[in-house]
Amino acid sequence: MVVLSLALAGCSGKSASTDEKTSSSKGKSNVAQELTYATTSDVVGLSPILTNDSVSAAVIEQIYEKLFVRDPETMEIVPQLAESYENPDEKTWVIKLKQGIKFHDGTDFNAEAVKYTFDKIKDPKTAAPRASLLEPVESIEVKDEYTVVIKTKYPYGPMLAVLSHTAASIVSPTADQNQDLMKQPVGTGPFKFVEWVPGDHITLAKNDQYWQGAPKLEKVTIKVVPEVTTAISMLQTGDVQFIDGIPAEHLPRLESLKNVKVTKKEGTPVYYLGFNMEKAPMNELAFRQAVSYAINKEEYIQQLKGLGVKSNSVIGPKVFGYDKASETVGYQYDPEKAKKIIEEKGYKGTKLKLLVANTSAYMKMAEIVQAQLQEVGIDAQIETLEWGTFLDAAKAGKFDLTFLGWANSTADGSELFYPNFHSDNIGSSNRTRYNNPTFDKLVEESRTTVDQEVRKQKLKEANEFLLKEAAVVVMNHGVVTTATDQSVKGLEIDATGQWSLYKVYRE
Repeated sequence: MVVLSLALAGCSGKSASTDEKTSSSKGKSNVAQELTYATTSDVVGLSPILTNDSVSAAVIEQIYEKLFVRDPETMEIVPQLAESYENPDEKTWVIKLKQGIKFHDGTDFNAEAVKYTFDKIKDPKTAAPRASLLEPVESIEVKDEYTVVIKTKYPYGPMLAVLSHTAASIVSPTADQNQDLMKQPVGTGPFKFVEWVPGDHITLAKNDQYWQGAPKLEKVTIKVVPEVTTAISMLQTGDVQFIDGIPAEHLPRLESLKNVKVTKKEGTPVYYLGFNMEKAPMNELAFRQAVSYAINKEEYIQQLKGLGVKSNSVIGPKVFGYDKASETVGYQYDPEKAKKIIEEKGYKGTKLKLLVANTSAYMKMAEIVQAQLQEVGIDAQIETLEWGTFLDAAKAGKFDLTFLGWANSTADGSELFYPNFHSDNIGSSNRTRYNNPTFDKLVEESRTTVDQEVRKQKLKEANEFLLKEAAVVVMNHGVVTTATDQSVKGLEIDATGQWSLYKVYRE
């Protein structure tokens, strides 16, 4: 997703009263097979084609499915709706699909549905936030009812990683033509959409006809709980059974609760300070170097209490393309160097807008960085916006500095660099408006070969180019977290922070 929320994504709302619970909805010890997940932010929408934020993706992942997924333990890419694939040549992908699968509206999942979905993502009229995923695709052909042939303009190394992204989830063509999938989603997944009350909750129900067998949970509620402390209290009392993206300051409290299990896993997300490259002085290398020298990221990471990984590399340790040698490239904390540049270049007293999403982690970053910039003579004034409004403002370039994040849902460096920093995506997912032909070429070379060793080398070069350009200041790489009621069993979360409720049950 583009900008990654550190908010608690979620399902909440109280369980049905005792007289509403039927024997079929009870698990072991007569626990109702219902789960509530709490989020501090509402979803932007429920169409995988038209959204690209982690809050929306968490819900979309329960309703829709993709051709491929990453195994949560091994992070290897395995088929989901696909049965198998082959490459008769470097620019052709022949994908066989599983048969007998139906969308929630009763229509068939088949090659036509795949073609429809991918064509719509590629269509400029759609303005899909992650159209860049399929930019290399030249054509999608239906060979037969359950075979799709994808032709690319050039050899495309990240193809399977791309097809495992939430934004590549397959939609029902019939539903998309008859209704607004942003408000009434229809997929093939284990849970069906029931209702969305904006600002309050989303309700899902189990898909009895799910092709892998019906899930054990009868009902899932995604509850908007704006205050983290309230969500934790609801978890403590049992009104909520699941939260994730735990803010570091609340970790001790959660770990002290006897009825709560906390899970932590080093992840793929990256969080960074970005510059608006179309404005002065952010478009000046000397200014970005001064800011880079001014920021002591260690001060922030210490407050994460083990929920953040220190790294100077834009590509993180859990992402394809990472090279430990890149850690020494770039700029280390040195406030005296920062002050010297600021004095010499006349930056002292510069007033800037620091745009921040209203999640606790981003606001904490902003407070620390604001104080550090103040120490070297830069006046960064914080403007805080609600998540959805923040995304719109950042996309429109209404900032000087801002904090951004990327979940790295594909766990592939090319699909970190291309959407976020390639000039093709200025005005959409490239929120910093970074534009450099040399960098663009390196990223393109990392994408246009299926030789994975060549891809790694090009990603290393692109990564180090960004670091020398001081294009961003990496704050930390993420540790994905969950906190669940002890009654919740079977939850799987992978390094990208994605999770599925399909195998979850309560006892």
